[in-house]
Amino acid sequence: MPEADGGPKAMPERPPFALRARLITPLSGGQTRHEADALVEVDAGGRISAVRPWSSGVGSRGPRAPEGGAAEARPVVDLRPFVVLPGLVDLHAHLPQLPNAGLGAGLDLLTWLERYIFPLERGFDEEAAVRLAPAAFRALACAGTTTAVLYGAVFEPSLDVAFRAAEEHGIRAVIGKVMMDRLTYDETLRPADILELSLRQSADLCAFTPRFAVSCTAELLRESAALARSTGAYWQTHLSEDRGELAEVARLFPSATDYLDVYDQAGGLGERSIFAHAIHLSDREIVRLAETGSRVAHCPASNLFLASGAMPLAHYLEAGIRVGLGSDVAAGPELSIFGAMRSGAYTQSALRVASGGGPVLGPLDWLRMGTLEGARVLGRSRWARRPTSSRSTPALRSPCPRSWTLLRIGPPGRTRPPPTRPPPTPRRWSAA
Repeated sequence: MPEADGGPKAMPERPPFALRARLITPLSGGQTRHEADALVEVDAGGRISAVRPWSSGVGSRGPRAPEGGAAEARPVVDLRPFVVLPGLVDLHAHLPQLPNAGLGAGLDLLTWLERYIFPLERGFDEEAAVRLAPAAFRALACAGTTTAVLYGAVFEPSLDVAFRAAEEHGIRAVIGKVMMDRLTYDETLRPADILELSLRQSADLCAFTPRFAVSCTAELLRESAALARSTGAYWQTHLSEDRGELAEVARLFPSATDYLDVYDQAGGLGERSIFAHAIHLSDREIVRLAETGSRVAHCPASNLFLASGAMPLAHYLEAGIRVGLGSDVAAGPELSIFGAMRSGAYTQSALRVASGGGPVLGPLDWLRMGTLEGARVLGRSRWARRPTSSRSTPALRSPCPRSWTLLRIGPPGRTRPPPTRPPPTPRRWSAA
């Protein structure tokens, strides 16, 4: 219960336990569930076993025992007036770039990459990852993000460090080794060796990550897409972020109909493919994304920061494209998906003003996009978890419906969330 001095009560060190709080969560049928006073029960395995109104006969007697099972001692932590939300899903961020968040506003994409990003990523070796990765995952957790789809750097040892940090901080992480064989900042490799090495080092990861068409040959795109299909891994890259980028892609791939066709010819479209940005798409590209079930990570804060453009989001949703949200640090100036929601809402309002009308996305629509729709982009609207030792599966906590974020709603005063303690034993979990 809240302490007498008005400060928040610490969470239990480990499950089982139960939370009493206000609850808001999107539902799969399009509705939103709101409980002004709810009980969220977490079993001994860390799974959310029940969510129900506090008034449903539970009261001061505490959580009920599982049906057909023995009662568990579950302390009830009263978090009111905080609101419990599903964990946020960040579909696109660059782990090595966190130190440069907020640098280079207004530069075009290709200039920004050359000036700020490639020099930074060149230094993201194992030692740098040891320093940065724990701080990055702490920041994600503090922002309410429980699932993150990340780009690493080109150096394989730094990824091992990143996976360990994700496990230790309770973040479900999909992390890919950046693949670049046309442009690269790893000066230790012979150009002839890059393709084979990049494919081999990505083979046991949960995502193949060709950076974008400008930095990749057609062969790398084709071979990485084929491996992703054969292993069931994700295939993530960038698409149509910047007008200058589009012009360079057209120069490098003259036989392609458009930017998306570069990836289509490589066999890179499908339900396990996540395309970041996708701002400047033709009608043909929109139709092709929808019919192949390809996914889009919308990064509105980044698109404003680099003045890349404004996604016609409502048009994409009407076409049937599955869209979630990404922070895109460091082009995105912050890791918060709430910040991405805010930037996206402002952008869509400006588009409605400019066009004289259009659909309105309300706050609950943005909450859905940052939680349930993000999980659906990953093909995981419902999650199950079990211990595993393979780094080919993402780490830890599920975004919906068993991982949660706390939000303070109410009069001013106590504005910080209750402190939490990390699980005592790091474990890797896989989605079933």
